[in-house]
Amino acid sequence: MADWNKRYQETDQRLFGENPNEYVREVMARSDTGIKSALMIADGDGRNGAWLAAQGIDVTAVDISNIATEQAREHDKKLGVTVARITADLETWTPDPDQTFDAAFMIYLQCENNVRRRAAGIAAAALNEHGWFAAEGFATGDDGSGELGPGKADLLYDPESLLSALPDFRIVEALSGQIFLDEGVKHRGTGWVFRLLARKP
Repeated sequence: MADWNKRYQETDQRLFGENPNEYVREVMARSDTGIKSALMIADGDGRNGAWLAAQGIDVTAVDISNIATEQAREHDKKLGVTVARITADLETWTPDPDQTFDAAFMIYLQCENNVRRRAAGIAAAALNEHGWFAAEGFATGDDGSGELGPGKADLLYDPESLLSALPDFRIVEALSGQIFLDEGVKHRGTGWVFRLLARKP
């Protein structure tokens, strides 16, 4: 797994920009979501969690990097929002069993497939009835035309593996293809991605 503390320390710029991921905004703009609480998986330096909190959502965010988490807290303070932030390794972390969410977002969780699949499974278990699971990440099936994404195959989203972690969910959309990203210094260019939106029974 990448040394994310090192990556966040190496630059004084926000790695993925100030603005939230476009897919997070698209999901929240749907007429049928009605999300009031959300779990942000791998929220990094906080752009997505802070944006959701600014929309009035009760947000819990987890990330492996304590450096990123501190940067996220500073970002929250700057925006005047409150996010419950946790530094933890998704290979072992489990949400509080008494806490549930209307939605879980897994946006560019770049880690080994077994860890990503576990994260999806524990997030799914923590969702309320009819809760939403949304994910976007660099994917398998790249035709070689993308400029972005990790070079190691195990770090790419495998659609079948991810879907298998949500066995009873209704798939609202599951799409693979090339998009253009303009999200800070790390996500600028074209990339092959997988987008998933699914709903718990």
